[in-house]
Amino acid sequence: MSNDTLFAEALTHFPGGVSSPVRAFRAVGGTPKFFRKASGAWFEDEDGQRFLDLCMSWGPLILGHAHPDILAAVTESMNEGLTFGAPSRRELALARKIKAMVPFIEKMRFVSSGTEAVMSALRAARGFTGRDRILKFDGCYHGHSDGLLVKAGSGLVTFGAPTSAGVPKGIAELTSVVTLDDLDTLERTFAEIGNELAAAIIEPIPANNGLLLQRPEFLKRLRELCTKHGVILIFDEVISGFRVGPGGAAERLGITPDLATYGKIIGGGMPVGLYGGRKDIMGVVAPDGPVYQAGTLSGNPVAMAAGLATMEKLTPAFYAELDAKAAMWAATFETIPGLHCPRYGSLLWPLFQNGVRRSDAVKGEAISSFNRLHRALLEQGVYLPPSGYEVAFLSGAHGEAELAHFRRAVAAVAPAFA
Repeated sequence: MSNDTLFAEALTHFPGGVSSPVRAFRAVGGTPKFFRKASGAWFEDEDGQRFLDLCMSWGPLILGHAHPDILAAVTESMNEGLTFGAPSRRELALARKIKAMVPFIEKMRFVSSGTEAVMSALRAARGFTGRDRILKFDGCYHGHSDGLLVKAGSGLVTFGAPTSAGVPKGIAELTSVVTLDDLDTLERTFAEIGNELAAAIIEPIPANNGLLLQRPEFLKRLRELCTKHGVILIFDEVISGFRVGPGGAAERLGITPDLATYGKIIGGGMPVGLYGGRKDIMGVVAPDGPVYQAGTLSGNPVAMAAGLATMEKLTPAFYAELDAKAAMWAATFETIPGLHCPRYGSLLWPLFQNGVRRSDAVKGEAISSFNRLHRALLEQGVYLPPSGYEVAFLSGAHGEAELAHFRRAVAAVAPAFA
């Protein structure tokens, strides 16, 4: 069946015809693509059209689609059983690998998604500190749990307000929100409520509302203020973890959080999340402590196998090659008139605006231009994330042939933006 036929049926089953709103094409226009198979850096839709993928399932596929070693590991694991609901040796193997790459993780817990990892980390922080309030940053996304779908209130350090229907006001009010790249407000916030905060959570490389790269001094001061006030610092590395280097953003920035959350890459394309860090904080998690958290499919052996097969290939040499490759892709993006492409490792943000560090600084016309670009490149066989507020991802499968295809596509659309 065609994409249009499938989407017409999908509208009868799912809100907006999709199982996640980021898959909808409402921002960029047109009908979402239904994909039937993928390999390397390419996938094919139900109409038989082939696309160069710059979304890569929103980040997990750092080795590319259907990598043979991952498929082999998954097949071996599936032949032994899909799920046990009990411990397995594969959990231990992946845990050992993660600890070797991120030494500050003393204890961890596997879950099934990034949202679940963040929700659980915050609960552990509250249980450890005995405090209820949390601090987040406008422009950072941490999943869709109630306490994090919050925007800033009307005053400097007021109660938060829900950004989604269905979030109780009382829960939102336990979250305070500070704007990124605003050191003065950060200082005043901790002066006012620092001793009431259980945790401060931030994407150290904010990549869910564009690539809002922060000044190192802002992140370092956040670490200092958390230590001073006894606040648990949580790095949300669901995107940046094992994407920007072996130790993620924490290693590259030289800042150690108390807890961190991960997802995407550690599952190798299967649903996995993880939270972990200091063993004294993790010691409050059941069955060792009073903070309850559980999951039927946590530590699923098939997902553990896919994650380990991925992680074993993430060497310093792999990251160095991917970083050099990403620089060429960013430079190609910037041959489009008016387009800038901030980059951190293999994360790229094609934006018709420069120097953006805060979500409220993104101009509407920049997003409108991206929407035009999305449609134009799609016609050239290049698939970008269907939102100007999302970043593009590269993988080890994006080689010379893929770059040549991308350069031809960019050359074809660039005159329309002159």
